[in-house]
Amino acid sequence: MSIFGLLFIGLIAGWLAGLIMRGGGLGLIGNLAVGVIGSFLGGYLFQFVGIQATGFIGTLVTACVGAILILFVSGFIKQH
Repeated sequence: MSIFGLLFIGLIAGWLAGLIMRGGGLGLIGNLAVGVIGSFLGGYLFQFVGIQATGFIGTLVTACVGAILILFVSGFIKQH
């Protein structure tokens, strides 16, 4: 997949993760950045566990899981 495709999916994943983690987000721009970083984290985690996600939806789910994880951890750190 091209770099533009990865960035696009990361942006969508960050937006979705911000909606899912209501109150735990970092604002629109922060959530979008988290989505891009989360796409790499999600890909690594899925590969580590042995899950292979393909296609647009699979890649989007992978990126969204990574972004949600980052938002969860950042929200946990903010509280403590």
